[in-house]
Amino acid sequence: MRILVTGASGQLGRDVADVLIGALPMGAEHGTGRRWRPAAGAAGMEVMAVDHRSLDVSQRDRVAAAFEGFRPDAVVHCAAWTAVDACESDPERAFVVNTMGTRHIAEAARRHRTHVVYVSTDYVFDGTADRPYVEWDPPNPLSVYGRSKRGGELELDGGDTIVRTSWVCGYHGANMVRTVLRLAAGGQPMRFVDDQRGSPSFTADLAAGLALLSTERLPGVFHLTNQGATTWFEFAQAVMSASGQDPQQVSPITTAELQPPRPAPRPANSVLDNTAWRALGMSPLPPWQESLDRLVSAIAAGGL
Repeated sequence: MRILVTGASGQLGRDVADVLIGALPMGAEHGTGRRWRPAAGAAGMEVMAVDHRSLDVSQRDRVAAAFEGFRPDAVVHCAAWTAVDACESDPERAFVVNTMGTRHIAEAARRHRTHVVYVSTDYVFDGTADRPYVEWDPPNPLSVYGRSKRGGELELDGGDTIVRTSWVCGYHGANMVRTVLRLAAGGQPMRFVDDQRGSPSFTADLAAGLALLSTERLPGVFHLTNQGATTWFEFAQAVMSASGQDPQQVSPITTAELQPPRPAPRPANSVLDNTAWRALGMSPLPPWQESLDRLVSAIAAGGL
């Protein structure tokens, strides 16, 4: 089986590639060694992991050529422009990368009968629900980023897979865990919003789920996050506790008190219920607190 991973220099794409090539065991927090070429993967799989430099998904001809050369059986499409506030000021780029890029992937996939697993976001919802969102709730994105990712969802066929996730953190790249640890190390004030609620998702756990969905070619929409919900304030406090520091150094604020204000609106409630995943009898991802502890330990061992 041949699997193409896009966006493989990002924190999620790197872990997906490592899971597929067997460098990152299920449930581990990070892998070692990168293979930016087709490699003999786990269970006889051949994996090609590409980043923006080797495959710009906004370029239709380059996507078509990549599929023609590798002829993947499945593609895990992690490539995206995820700078939420920057998307708000440059909507054309957001739609070119997130929506049209996914159109190019879907077009090439149809030509080669390739199964697509598309990574989407909690930002497709407006956050007004008073309960966790299930897969069949109607999307209503508030931001340019959310609309562009929802546009990508609409480019796919019914037999493809859409995986919505939220609050992604991993060993590689920038994320909230590293931000909190960096602020703490610098003795800087830490003020985090306490009126946005979501489910943290850790890339090693999420990558294992994406690998399963791609190899089994399971269709439909899935919400996939670690178990449990929290606010950004509570999450920052948990990072401090996990690193052996005083969580009382973190102060709560409201979204309205953020300075400077964030350009892109955020959903107040973006907790995703993993209903479809459970309905297939899949084991839930671990509680977010357990995975946070593993990640903080891994970062401490490897350095910031």
